[in-house]
Parts: sequence; structure tokens; C-alpha cells
Amino acid sequence: MLPLPIPHHHTLFWTACCFPCNRKLWAAFQQTTVKMGTSRHDRELANVAKRSLPKITNPLERLRLQCLARGSAGIKGLGKAFRIIDDNNSRTLDFNEFLRGLRHYAVLINKEEAQELFQIFDKDGSGKIDFDEFLVTLRPPMSNARKEIVMQAFQKLDKTGDGVITIEDLRKTFNAKYHPKYLNGDWTEDQVFRAFLDNFDSPYDKDGKVTTEEFMNYYAGVSASVDTDIYFIIMMKNVWKL
Repeated sequence: MLPLPIPHHHTLFWTACCFPCNRKLWAAFQQTTVKMGTSRHDRELANVAKRSLPKITNPLERLRLQCLARGSAGIKGLGKAFRIIDDNNSRTLDFNEFLRGLRHYAVLINKEEAQELFQIFDKDGSGKIDFDEFLVTLRPPMSNARKEIVMQAFQKLDKTGDGVITIEDLRKTFNAKYHPKYLNGDWTEDQVFRAFLDNFDSPYDKDGKVTTEEFMNYYAGVSASVDTDIYFIIMMKNVWKL
């Protein structure tokens, strides 16, 4: 049997440190890290994407692969870049904003390819696209079973039910006082929570919040490196104690 892929090792690390029965989870984290560290899976995902790129001509697939070449969080990161460009919070982009977002994220694409991509999504010819819809299409395909288990994990963390995971939500779920940096006085509880959110937050826009879409975008990237639904579901249940 192949080793079970898991999301970024920090996710299991924080889970092991912060959930009840943390000693058992910490031991499981250490064993799992030795066997299959998730950074290795992220590298494998990135390497497969990079090797596939030269063979692909479809502009949408090329963009997807460029995002996955950055690892599991690649598509989520592009979404953050679009959010930064969307100054008026309209959740739509004209072509110039779309191109700026791609370049802000250092996507290798020429203007003609970007125009072709834009036209695929500008179905009504309005000159604007809904970038949430764009990102949903860009995600690697996920089965309904995978989407459902990701939403279960999100809803467990979203204690306030407002569709956003924040430090306040984490306070109700995690016990940061078991973290070694808290124990030795290096970090405050807020810093421990912030470090957890950094697993999902973009380096371009660290707002300390994770939306449903960002969470789903992240796990769509993780999902791309997991072959079967059953492995993915077991992984999510183990990591989030569902």
C-alpha cells in the first residue's frame, strides 16, 4: 500500500500540538513525518506539473499547471493576487486587471494567451469576468465526496459560522499552550494561531483570515496529489478529527 499523502506538514503539526489528546497526535505526527513528510508530496506535485508544462498547449491547463508547480497552495495564491488587484471588491476583473493579477503572481503568460483565457470566461462579452468562477474552473477537478469532506473540516474550524476562519475561531478549537514556542516563551498564543493561518494565507496578502473559497482552493491543490477518494477522505478525517 502506498503511504497516505497528507496536507502541509504544519497542518498536522498544529493539529498534534493543539487538539485534545495532543500527546498521541504528536507521536502520530512524528511517525507520519518520518514516513511521508508532506513537503515531499508538495515537491512531487510541483515536479509533475513542471514536467507536464512543455507538453501542454491549452492555455487554461497551462495556467493550472503553473499554479500547481508552486505546490498545493498555488491556485489559492493566485486567488489572493486577484483579490489585491480588485480594488473595489467587485469580484470581477477587466482584461487589464486580469493581466496585472497574473503578472503580480509571476505567471509566465504572454498577452495573447491571457486574452484567449479571458475570452473563454467573458461569455457575455461584457469585458469583465467573475474571478471566483474563474478560480473554480482552474482548480484541479474534485469529486463531490472530496468537496464534502473539505467543507466538513472548514465548518468545524469556522466556529462563528460566518464563512471565514479567524484567530477568534481558532481560539475555540485549538489549545496553543502546548506549542513548544509558547512553552518556552518565544511566541504568544496569537502568534501560534497566526502561524497556523500562514499555512493557508498567501505571502502576498497576509490578512489573518481564510475564506471558504481559499480553503477549498488550497485543498484542491492537495487533492491533485492524492489518487483516490478514500485516501483523501481518510487523510482529512485523521488530520481534522472529523
